Amino acid sequence: MKAFIIVGAINAFLAVALGAFGAHGLKDRLDAHYLEIWKTGVTYQMFHATGILIIGILLGKVGVSSLFNWSGWLMLIGIILFSGSLYLLSLTKIGVLGAITPIGGVCFLAAWVLMIVATVKEF
Repeated sequence: MKAFIIVGAINAFLAVALGAFGAHGLKDRLDAHYLEIWKTGVTYQMFHATGILIIGILLGKVGVSSLFNWSGWLMLIGIILFSGSLYLLSLTKIGVLGAITPIGGVCFLAAWVLMIVATVKEF
């Protein structure tokens, strides 16, 4: 529980910081296409940071749950793969990095499905 609340809060902090960096530090360095890619990474990082925080709170209510645990870790892996690949793609313009992004997206989808299953099972 505590680990997911900390991980979620760190990722929310990073999403705000990276969003500000993109808006102020990169606006004159990246063209609109790559700045939009950066913003997508920030948006998904914040959504899933919030998801991780929710998992931490739910684990506080239900105790040990492998489904909720897997959901939280998959959200973190998704942030790293999805948002991380978009940040790198924006900065380097190396198109092959975009091939990593869908793997992170699948992690996000699996995490939300696990959250649904865990909620049905635990509540």
